[in-house]
Amino acid sequence: MRIVTVLRRISWRDIATTAAPFFLAFVIAILIAVHYLKPAPPTTLIITSGPDGSALRRAADRYQTILAHNGVALKVLPSAGSQDNLKRLLDPNIKVDIGFVQGGLAGGIETDRLISLGSLFYEPLYIFYRNPTPIKKLSELRGRRIAVGPDGSGTRALAFALLNANGIEAKGTTQLTDLSGKAASLALLDRQIDAAFMMSDSSAPEDVRELLHAGDIRLFDVTQPDAYIRHFRYLSKLELAPGTFDLGLNIPPLPLTLLAPTVELVARAGLHPALSDLLIEAARDVHGRAGLLHSAGEFPAPLEHEYPISEDAARFYKSGKSFSYRYMPFWLASLVDRILVVLVPTLIVVVPALRLIPAIYSWRIRSRIHRRYGELMALERLTLRAATDAEREPLRHRLEEIDNAVINLKIPAAFADQVYVLREHIKFVRERLTKGVAVNGSG
Repeated sequence: MRIVTVLRRISWRDIATTAAPFFLAFVIAILIAVHYLKPAPPTTLIITSGPDGSALRRAADRYQTILAHNGVALKVLPSAGSQDNLKRLLDPNIKVDIGFVQGGLAGGIETDRLISLGSLFYEPLYIFYRNPTPIKKLSELRGRRIAVGPDGSGTRALAFALLNANGIEAKGTTQLTDLSGKAASLALLDRQIDAAFMMSDSSAPEDVRELLHAGDIRLFDVTQPDAYIRHFRYLSKLELAPGTFDLGLNIPPLPLTLLAPTVELVARAGLHPALSDLLIEAARDVHGRAGLLHSAGEFPAPLEHEYPISEDAARFYKSGKSFSYRYMPFWLASLVDRILVVLVPTLIVVVPALRLIPAIYSWRIRSRIHRRYGELMALERLTLRAATDAEREPLRHRLEEIDNAVINLKIPAAFADQVYVLREHIKFVRERLTKGVAVNGSG
């Protein structure tokens, strides 16, 4: 019964009115947080890699192992090479999330739906040929039988670009074949072709080493690298010292210059930020060590060429992994991040509300008491001018209304002292009315 009485004295309307703006702000904050809340990262990714045995396929297999340690299954799809990978990424009907794409393949193609997670490594172009003396320009291959790689390979795309720039087309005595990898290497060794363009996206390293050690086959030394780089801005110049490939046999015997695009890890827009971080971290493990053609820590790098670097990748390269992903397992960090997205805006609203709601509620209760004080003071001023009983009668009636209103106020017990003080003042004014108050205020 006592509890019921206390509850009746609480002004639930005041509480509701006071808390309503904060509750509305809380709901808005939650809706905004949910709007920007990323779903949980998928546990399966699909990567389009390269031919079996190629450097791209081996890199994808290493990514698969690293991601598996974090509970993410990476499905590896073999492909004909970089150009095939790009076609798959652009085709919405093909289920693929990421892929290795060689620079220089996006010319004239709409790639707005793709983002880059960074450049991974240089992919040198090896041009092997058989000739009694070294050739100085690619135009000297006119009229020869040349292997340029299969359709869908980055090798073929770059070979066509460079040959066309030198005025070489598949016509007349010039024959362009789609051989690559082991088949191209054997054909060159067996004198079935005169030259072969080879790159890691479609060739195994052992095929390249076999040709490097063949005594009658030469590796083309690019004598116009700066001119090529100006014409094809996605290319880089690689200068190799003698003995780079084989110290014992001193291969190459003289300084050698190669051309190389970079290979980028390209993803479809909308890749989950947590997976973006995980993939770049895997890329650092796979490509971050020093190699024959790059220094330690040079790759992966946020080098923007044909695809924009994603905002998540740019943030990772700048500041690294977030705190939770640095010290927690991947699945737990993902959960914590999603909880924080909702919790932080909630706390921004709730914490001030916990301090302000009681203060505002107290202000509202006091304002009710003060309003009655205002009415009482106005009535008291009228008593100064009421000389007769007839003039004082309406004032007595109004005073009783004020007293009844105060008695019926729903006021918490904490404000009872102020209510009783107000009632003492009402009693004081009633006594003045009863005795009669002179117009001049005496008595």
